This record gives sequence, structure tokens and C-alpha cells, in this order.
Amino acid sequence: MTAPSSALVVIDMQRIFAEPTSQWFTPRYAAAATQIERLTERLAGNVIWTRFVRDPREDGSWADYYARWDECRDPEDSPVWDLTMPVAEGDRIVSLPTFSKWGEELARLTSETPRLVVCGVATDCCVLSTVLGAIDAGKHVTLVTDACAGASDLAHEQALELMGLLSPMIECVSTDEYLGVRAS
Repeated sequence: MTAPSSALVVIDMQRIFAEPTSQWFTPRYAAAATQIERLTERLAGNVIWTRFVRDPREDGSWADYYARWDECRDPEDSPVWDLTMPVAEGDRIVSLPTFSKWGEELARLTSETPRLVVCGVATDCCVLSTVLGAIDAGKHVTLVTDACAGASDLAHEQALELMGLLSPMIECVSTDEYLGVRAS
């Protein structure tokens, strides 16, 4: 069997980013989720979901970070870390207490896949960190811009602008562009 040429990596589509009462609420989360649904249908069978989870040790600068975001100190098994989108049979989940989800596990899961299609939240934090790690490891990344959402519209746009500078390692496209949908 031939390995797929692309894996869809969906970053941190979790309750803590979806709920308006959360300190980490991402305003355009629902709009990104709509586009992600389309991508998961197209790339079914090769989808990897990531989850941010808090490390209770809060080593080093993480102690200061969680002092700032004090309402986000939930244990790893708290429902706030649950994914809000359906995970299909065969999809994989990577959970890490770091902004970047690129690491040994994601590298192993995508070792036979030269290109990653990346989407999720937050564009200006976990998405950016993961994409930078992936391209450092030699992956080609297609970033689906409208399937991402940032802490604010400005932060989202600034992160996209930064990642756009790293072409051809990172290709920034819309969901319609990725799926080959023509405007009528």
C-alpha cells in the first residue's frame, strides 16, 4: 500500500477555545470548525487531531504563563480539554502540554507523509508553533487559512503574514482553494 501524500493535522479544536466564557476563547472558532469539517471529509483516513493539555508541574516560564491565565489550570482529564469535533475511527490524537504539537509522536505518525495540511486554533500560538517545528523537520506545510482562527482577527492575520514569508515551505490557501472549488 502506498503512503498518502498528505496528512491533515487539526490543531487544538477543544472546548477551552470554543466556549465564550473561557479565558482562551477564540472568536472565530465556529467559522474555522465549519471549514475543518470539509477538510476532514476530503482527507478522511489520514487525520491527526491535537490537544493542548496543561502540565500540572508548570515548569519554568509555564508558572508565569498560568499565573496570567489562572482559569486555565484544569487537570488533564477535565472536559475543557475535550475535542469539540467528531473524531472518526482510525483518526489519531496527539496530546501535549506545549504550544507546538510537532515532536516525536507527530513525526512518527507522519514519517511516510511528505506534506502536512494544517488547520485549527490558535493561528498565532499553537498553529504557528507546530508549523514552524514541522518545516524545521523538512515537512512541506499547506496552511488552510480560513480553517484557522486566532486569539483576535489581527493576531490571526499577523501570524498568516509571518508564515506566508516562509514560502515555499509553507503554502497558505483557503479551504476552497485546497479542495479545488471554483467560484461561480
